Amino acid sequence: MIRDYFRVLVVDLASGKGKVENLPGRDEVAGGSGLGALLFTKYGQVNSPWDAPEQPLIFAIGPLTGYFPLMSKTVAAFKSPYHDQYAESHAGGRSALALKFCDLDALVITGQASRPSALVIGSRHLELKDVSYLWGLDVYESGKMLRRMLKGSGHRSIMRIGPAGERRSPMAGINVDSYRHFGRLGGGGVMGAKNLKAVVFIGDGNFPLMEGKDYPKLFEAVHQKLTATDMMQKYHNLGTPVNVMVLNELKALPWRNLQATTDPEATGISGERFAEVALLRNHACAGCPVGCIHIGFSREKFHADYRYFYRQVSYDHEPIFAAGSMLGVTDCFAVLDLLDVTEQMGLDVMSAGVALAWATEALEKGVISENDTLLPLKFGHHEVYEEALRHLAYGVNDFYRLLAQGTLKAAAHYGGQDFACVLGQEMAGYATGEVFLASQALGFRHSHLDAAGYAYDQKHYDKDIGKALAFLEKDEASRAFLTSLVACLFARGVYTDELVAECLQVVGYQALADNMGAVARHIQKLRWQTRLATGFNPAGVTIPRRFTEITTFKGPLDAEYLRALKDAYARRILELGSPEPD
Repeated sequence: MIRDYFRVLVVDLASGKGKVENLPGRDEVAGGSGLGALLFTKYGQVNSPWDAPEQPLIFAIGPLTGYFPLMSKTVAAFKSPYHDQYAESHAGGRSALALKFCDLDALVITGQASRPSALVIGSRHLELKDVSYLWGLDVYESGKMLRRMLKGSGHRSIMRIGPAGERRSPMAGINVDSYRHFGRLGGGGVMGAKNLKAVVFIGDGNFPLMEGKDYPKLFEAVHQKLTATDMMQKYHNLGTPVNVMVLNELKALPWRNLQATTDPEATGISGERFAEVALLRNHACAGCPVGCIHIGFSREKFHADYRYFYRQVSYDHEPIFAAGSMLGVTDCFAVLDLLDVTEQMGLDVMSAGVALAWATEALEKGVISENDTLLPLKFGHHEVYEEALRHLAYGVNDFYRLLAQGTLKAAAHYGGQDFACVLGQEMAGYATGEVFLASQALGFRHSHLDAAGYAYDQKHYDKDIGKALAFLEKDEASRAFLTSLVACLFARGVYTDELVAECLQVVGYQALADNMGAVARHIQKLRWQTRLATGFNPAGVTIPRRFTEITTFKGPLDAEYLRALKDAYARRILELGSPEPD
């Protein structure tokens, strides 16, 4: 029997107890992103700081989780240590399916544990374990110990933080099952503030499948589209690193703190280069037949006679940009070494890499000194960056503690705001043009995936503000609905509106299938209302001058068009976030 309500487990870490609540709203918010916002309006404290014990950390899945391939993401929702406003972060791995096998639509964590703890949840089990002995361990070490402690089948999912999260860093992510992450906007810092080293879903329950022939027939049709056509071939073969050379040739790949948008040395960190010399295997999130996760290796010599210790490290376009081109590192194995350290520390690689790129240019320009950085930061010198990542995670001095709060905060103190590559948060790996810049700067998550501005730039040479704005608003609503399902956005070409409606209908969510457009717009408004209520001011968002100095495949960036588009988008966000009429 499909539930027309949400089954939510609410856990108070202070008492170690939880209760299951059945909440209405399935036909209004679907799940995932919409459910996260709905739950924050119920449990969140708009006027309290992000680290107040009563603030919730929310994990939510969608109505198609477990029923169809690539409905494999989990949404984390929280008040962010990065900007003290409502935020979302998305991750794959086994987390969504494990939560489904716990017979839950969402988990809400409130309070603060009295000592470092791991929250362990099953379909009939809740335990808050004292894991003080894990505090201080990196992501790899703590994951290894947790796997030994908490045996489980393939339905188990382990989410944990590293030293950056323990320090409550706004750049701290949450590692999910080793190769996936809630990376952006400081979810790891939220766990650290709650004395929560790990959340483990045992996933020891079950859920019903649909009877009759319609469901298996539709499932097979979807599966065939994903595996027997070339629709997802890009993601399985080279994966998103295929973008490296494409963007570099378009003059749209950020290099050395966006001082350039192309470089002939890009071949050393191309998807092709990684695949030829560093790829070990493909990996997939639970319930996904595509296998877009690419695992390379980082090795360390421990004996003079050519004996090595090696770690398996996942790589994608964004990590390659952040630890590669943005830092001027052009060797794929050097990039993997940097990603390895970032993983150990539990840092968001995009924010960390972009922040260190700014610090490198600031050091070159004399804005800061080596007394601040403690290291001779220099573009291309990956060994120095490895140590700098550790300094950033541990906050070894005032400079690194401030930089971990965000590049713009460090730049406001030291100078160098003009070349800080921040669009709401540290930029993503695209420099395609004005629509992308406005989209990330003002997007709900300050993510390149809030709307496909990067794709719009590549397809449109006109500078029609109305047309660009209409695209951003419509695309954002569509993606908000998909992230409420919660679908992997790589599959958005497969999951057309018509196919999504069929999937919802065959599973039993007829009302959602019949009202997808209205539900999408409602979710879009609810998210913006929640974000604005916690202090977001779109009119106050600025885009640093560095972005107006770039040249792309279309020529020099048009600063006036960018400003006008940003201002128009800010006004539209305020309209979207206005209260619903009575």
